Amino acid sequence: MPGVKIMNNRQKKARIGVIGAGFWCTANNLPVLKGRNDVELSALARLGQSELQLLQHKFGFSFITEDYRELLASVELDGVIIASPHHLHAEHALAALAKNLHVLIEKPMATSLVDALAICEAAKAANRQILVPYGWNFQPYFAKAREWLLAGRIGTLRHISAQMATPIEDLMSGGSLAEASGELFQPSSATWAHKDSGGYGWGQLVHLLGGLVYLTDMVPAMVYAKLGYSKIGTDLYNALTLTLVGGETAAISGSASLPAGSPFQIDIRLFGTRGVLLLDTERERLVVRSNDGSVEEFAIADGAGAYTCITPVERFVDICLGRTVENAGHAMTGLQAVRIVEAMHLSHQTNLPVTIGVDQ
Repeated sequence: MPGVKIMNNRQKKARIGVIGAGFWCTANNLPVLKGRNDVELSALARLGQSELQLLQHKFGFSFITEDYRELLASVELDGVIIASPHHLHAEHALAALAKNLHVLIEKPMATSLVDALAICEAAKAANRQILVPYGWNFQPYFAKAREWLLAGRIGTLRHISAQMATPIEDLMSGGSLAEASGELFQPSSATWAHKDSGGYGWGQLVHLLGGLVYLTDMVPAMVYAKLGYSKIGTDLYNALTLTLVGGETAAISGSASLPAGSPFQIDIRLFGTRGVLLLDTERERLVVRSNDGSVEEFAIADGAGAYTCITPVERFVDICLGRTVENAGHAMTGLQAVRIVEAMHLSHQTNLPVTIGVDQ
């Protein structure tokens, strides 16, 4: 990993390339990068010459192209942000890793286990980091929850109960996202409403799954699932029963149909031999209740439970500059989320439990 160097009395800048720049990237990632004095927005690849020129003018990219291969072949970079449609994440990430670059991959990391495993192997071979920007993972209360779990505050984990809900049904049913009406670009139905790579599992539930992997290091062994679908065939509702490799059980729920404007819901309850940990972003609480009657709470500031994704982008810059920082969206959080969602879809289709290989 490259270190921080001083050249000509100026701090080294992270040379960042971007592949794909639609609604979310232009609303979140690019403004974060532009606001830092240690970042050089070196190159952008996306379709559409007018869109490319607009983004070059707005964010100051040095090089623009419609061909990501030209970007990777033409520009010296430290890292690449992959913000293309879901089904292209693996292709673009593998190409960037072949150039020995750190990669931030918007979730989902991939839309098949084969591709997710290939990304992990490529990152290992290149000695480069993958960061999947699950925004909640990078919040202080998630870090505190993981700290408590590692310290044995609830003893040995025995059961997980977790649910996620989002006001995104219209978008995943082929419509628009009201909250994006004022943004530079609108979310594309080709991504969110795609029958095979869109829907709630690939588009949203991976946040919860990646969060659970970060918190507990869980490794799934079996998934049984039932799904509810939109009129165009994308999943809007997810009901999963999991068995983990240690015999622990999990009940996981996802829903796309919160009313517009509602706060996102992440509600996690972890039951262990010594107590229970409760983490709820909507009600903004983190609590450990022990079997001996003791209770400890971690204060979450008003409004801090809302979803934000600034810190993951900033951590990625730090990684590109060789700084030692925690990567709360490391490759395994992406891999296990993909593993579970793929098994979820297969289980629903076959109406059978799906046994998951534990080769990683």
